[in-house]
Amino acid sequence: MTDDYLSRIGNLIRDARKHRGWTQTQLADVLGTSQSAVNRIEKGHQNLTLEMLARIGEALDSEIVSLGGGPVHLRVVGGRQLSGSIDVKSSKNAGVALLCASLLNKGRTTLRKVARIEEVNRLLEVLNSIGVKTTWLNDAGDLEIIPPEHLNLSAMDADAARRTRSIIMFLGPLLHREDTFQLPYAGGCDLGTRTVEPHMAALRPFGLDIKATGGEYHALVNRAITPGKPIVLTERGDTVTENAIMAAARYDGVTVIRNASSNYMVQDLCFYLDLLGVKIDGVGTTTLTVHGQPDIDVDVEYAPSEDPIEAMSLLTAAIVTGSEITIRRAPVEFLEIELALLEEMGLDYSRSEEYLAENGRTRLVDLTTRPSTLHAPIDKIHPMPFPGLNIDNLPFFAVIAASATGQTLIHDWVYENRAIYLTDLNKLGGRVKLLDPHRVMVEGPTHWSGAEIMCPPALRPAVVTLIAMMAAKGTSVLRSVYVINRGYEDLATRLNSLGAQIETFRDI
Repeated sequence: MTDDYLSRIGNLIRDARKHRGWTQTQLADVLGTSQSAVNRIEKGHQNLTLEMLARIGEALDSEIVSLGGGPVHLRVVGGRQLSGSIDVKSSKNAGVALLCASLLNKGRTTLRKVARIEEVNRLLEVLNSIGVKTTWLNDAGDLEIIPPEHLNLSAMDADAARRTRSIIMFLGPLLHREDTFQLPYAGGCDLGTRTVEPHMAALRPFGLDIKATGGEYHALVNRAITPGKPIVLTERGDTVTENAIMAAARYDGVTVIRNASSNYMVQDLCFYLDLLGVKIDGVGTTTLTVHGQPDIDVDVEYAPSEDPIEAMSLLTAAIVTGSEITIRRAPVEFLEIELALLEEMGLDYSRSEEYLAENGRTRLVDLTTRPSTLHAPIDKIHPMPFPGLNIDNLPFFAVIAASATGQTLIHDWVYENRAIYLTDLNKLGGRVKLLDPHRVMVEGPTHWSGAEIMCPPALRPAVVTLIAMMAAKGTSVLRSVYVINRGYEDLATRLNSLGAQIETFRDI
């Protein structure tokens, strides 16, 4: 490698390490080398093998190198108004939950219009490795899933499993199929330490005991233990609720789950299970009553609903670039608080009459935005469990607030350090002050200017940075965008169809 390439690789590694919040010593410990060696690598003074680059990339969960020729970057020419119409794709979070839930069914599951994203790809790699046959049926994203009679969990692709947080949702389905099993620690976005204890508390009533050692969850199922009273979730989390529902789905009896999430992906899971013969009362509320079916063998087709977070992403891009576009098939039930807040801030938009998604349940509308002069909201912006402002939509309000006049306090109380990544907007001309790991103060309006930035390792802040680049004068570069591809399908190409100018490139 040339000295220039070594320096550029060193800069990528340094930025990825800092985004993960590690010191050089911490990275050295993971790699089994010295702090001084890491220091030389980051300064471009150390020759590197492809094996070492791959190890560093795995340690930092950053695509430092790949078989495709290096990490993928985005070059953005900003300051362009958008126009036209775009359809919202199916929900990422519903898709991954349904992939996990397919393990409950002995029959064939066909999912319609599944988002072809990296998070789905990692789960498919895990499913394939344990014997599940998965087939993409067409370019529309229809996916066929056929489980084997017996899963080969010992052959699980641990590398793929560690690159997704969704692997934690294997616990609910597997406890009905295996007496003992192991799962690698859940990975995915770097959002701080999120305890798995709520999952354990939700699943213990079904006899599941978990020991977390050696980078794995070691599970033991005691089938003599069954729910004797309603399960009260200590955290109204989406994946916690989904795990509890999937455990209850094949329990031979009735399970009441209280303090359940009623969010969009939970509802999609319930609608799918209904097709499998599992009756669930209270869908859309915080109390679910699941009438379990111990044996499920059904050939079924289901179309997950559209993604409210992607809809919010497109809405934010339109607002920040001062554009008039139409966002079709937006799941309005899961955007009503966000839209009400944007109306308060001065957004001018219209919506169509409501119509139903392909699942026959979820309410959709078409939203048309118009250039608007925004002002800061009267109160702080903070997320709440559904039907409150969606936790995943909160980061988008940072770039929206930066485009509005006045000061906006944003309180991200759920994650330990996601708010920190919002300060990347300062590199593009924003005025975002970090008050503590959970709160930022945003001052607007902002005169955005181009910059080169390492992509944050958390999905939504990464897209927020990309959207700010679309509004910025000049050319910006967002480096190593694997995390965006985890949650969005062809986002750059689809934004380009509206008039954005975003180029995908590799430089190593």
